[in-house]
Amino acid sequence: MKRWALFILAFETLGIALFSAMYDSLDFRIYWLGGHVVTDGSRLYQERIAGLWFTNTPFMAASFAPLAALPLTLARMLWQSAAFGALIWACASTAKLAGRRPPLVAVVTAGLLLEPVWHSFFLGQVNLFLLALVLADMHRASLGRPAGIGIGIATAIKLTPAVFIVLLLLARRTKDAVTALAAFAVCTLLACAIAPDASRIYWLHTFFDTSRVGVTYISNQSPYGTLARILHGTDEIGSWYTAIPLTIGVFGLAIAALWARRGDWLSATAVTGTTGLLVSPISWAHHWVWIVPVLAVLLRDERRKTALAGCVIFVLSPLWWTPHNGDPREYGLHLLTPVANCYLIAGLYFLIHMTVRLRTDPRSGLTLQNLVDEAPDIPIIHNSTHREDHALHGGVVTTPPTAGEQSERL
Repeated sequence: MKRWALFILAFETLGIALFSAMYDSLDFRIYWLGGHVVTDGSRLYQERIAGLWFTNTPFMAASFAPLAALPLTLARMLWQSAAFGALIWACASTAKLAGRRPPLVAVVTAGLLLEPVWHSFFLGQVNLFLLALVLADMHRASLGRPAGIGIGIATAIKLTPAVFIVLLLLARRTKDAVTALAAFAVCTLLACAIAPDASRIYWLHTFFDTSRVGVTYISNQSPYGTLARILHGTDEIGSWYTAIPLTIGVFGLAIAALWARRGDWLSATAVTGTTGLLVSPISWAHHWVWIVPVLAVLLRDERRKTALAGCVIFVLSPLWWTPHNGDPREYGLHLLTPVANCYLIAGLYFLIHMTVRLRTDPRSGLTLQNLVDEAPDIPIIHNSTHREDHALHGGVVTTPPTAGEQSERL
C-alpha cells in the first residue's frame, strides 16, 4: 500500500512540476505582476493587471516583490514548489492535531486528489499557504505553546483567517489573539512603508469596492452566492441578508470554542475554517481547502460513512457538472440546485454534525451557556453584505479559465 501511495505521489509531483513549467496560472501571474507595480504609486489598484483587478492586500503584493524580480516561469515553479511544501506541512500538522501517525505519503497523496487542493495549484493560488500557517498555530495552541504569529501573517495576506483570532479570544487564549493582531499590524504597517500610496488606496477605497467582484458564478459556494443564483442576481438580496452570516458566525464560532475548551483543537480548527467559508459572501471552490482538517476529524472519530461522502463530494466536485458559465439553468431553484451548491450543503451539514456531537461526546460538560458566561466581551463589527465581500476575501480569486468566466473573477 505504501509503495502504491509513493508511486502515485511521485506521479502527482511530476505532474505539478510539469504543469508549473508549462502552464501560465492566471492568479499567480496577477500576484507576480502585483509585485512589479506595488511601489509604483497607486497603479496596483487603479489599473487592471493582465486584464483583471488586483484585489489582494498591499502586504500580499509587497511579499511578491522578490519573486517579481525573477522570470515568470521560474517564479511560478518556485511558488508551486513552495505550495507543495505548504500542503505537506498542513497534512503533517493535521495528523498531529488528530493524535495519529498515518503515513504522510499516503495523506499527501490523498490530499492532492481533493478538488480545492488541485484547483489551488491550477490557479497558482495562496490557499495552501494560509492553511499551513493557521494549522501550525493551532497545533502550537493544542500543546499549550505560544501561538498567533502564523494566523496574523495569514490575515495580513488575505484577511479571511481573522476568524481564527476570534476563536483564540473565545477559547481564552487572549495572549495568542493579541500576538496574531500584532503580527497582522506589523505586516500591514510594513506594507504601508513599502507602498504608501497603494496602501492608502486599498484601505480607504478599494477595501470597500465591490464592483470588481462577481458573486453568481457556480464556484462561489457561499450562502450569498447560492441566494444570488437562486434569485437571478444580487438585486433582490437586501440588508436582511446580514443576519444570515452573523447568525452562522456566532453559532459556528461558539461551537468551535467549545471544542477548543475541551482540548480538541482539530475539531475547533475544522469548525472555524468551515464557519469562515459560510460567513464570507465569496467562497470559491478552491477556498475549501479546509476539507483537509474536516476529513481528518471525521476519520479520527470513525465517522467513515460521512468521511466517504465528503471524499466523494470534494474529489468528484459535482458542482462543475451542472450548467454554469452564464447558462440560464445556472439560476433559479430546480432539481440541480442541491448539486450545484454541494460544497455549501456539506459545510452546513458538518456544522450541524459537530453540534450534535457536542451533546453526545462524554469528554466534557461544557455547554454553550458556559461559553457565554465565561467568554471575554468581544465587540462585533460588521459591514453590509457588499462590504463583507471585499473585507473577508481581499484576494484575487479566480475559477478555471473557461469561456464567459472573465467577468466573474475577483
